[in-house]
Amino acid sequence: MKGPLFGGAWMSVLLIHYEVEPGRLQAEVPFRLDVRDGKAYVSVVAFSQERLRFAFGGEMTNWVGRWFANHDFLNVRTYVRHGGETGIFFLAEWVPKRVATWLGPPLFGLPYRFGRIEYEHGEQLMRGRVQGRESGFSYRAKRDGAECFAPCEHGSLDEFLLERYVAFTEWRGWRRRFRVSHEPWPQARLEVTVDDESLLREHFAWWPETRRVGANFSPGASTVTIGWPQFVKSGKEDNENIDYREQWLHRV
Repeated sequence: MKGPLFGGAWMSVLLIHYEVEPGRLQAEVPFRLDVRDGKAYVSVVAFSQERLRFAFGGEMTNWVGRWFANHDFLNVRTYVRHGGETGIFFLAEWVPKRVATWLGPPLFGLPYRFGRIEYEHGEQLMRGRVQGRESGFSYRAKRDGAECFAPCEHGSLDEFLLERYVAFTEWRGWRRRFRVSHEPWPQARLEVTVDDESLLREHFAWWPETRRVGANFSPGASTVTIGWPQFVKSGKEDNENIDYREQWLHRV
């Protein structure tokens, strides 16, 4: 369909990046990994979704979005390519609204899980905690209130990790993609202390093998559009996944 499905804002965005063995990760990702210098990456992203609304229908449709429009997110994503496009693939997402966990998987293929989320992203101190059933994820950081935010340097690792505008998903064997649009992220690098990773260790057997390589903070993108989900087929590119899987299998 033409035109976006949703509009909204993604605010106060913290991205914590990890390096992981490509073969170990590829075994769990249905799209070809997008690697950089032979390295694969996973990012944990904490942010607030605001003013989500349908991009059509005005007040007649906006009331529906109020059920799931404004809330915090924690997502775990990696970086893939498919059909000549580069994008992200969501490994897991935690949200504090159960109605979102019911709608996200069938509509977009998003791997939503329920979690209790508390974020405090102030000008000087940042901290957050996401609580699952029996495990959690928590972090803290200090910010310089006078820091300058700017788009990522062209060709940098920051640009590779942040500037992605296609999302690929899979749910019950159905592969989909949807496009997003917003201004380039105004961002700055940040030193983050992660106090609890038990939530991630519980869900990903390979998480103890990751290595944290950095973090970025952005005040956010105030004008975001989200496109309609589209089904995608497996392509010849997927055959390249076998190389990573075989490399890992030989190692173990």
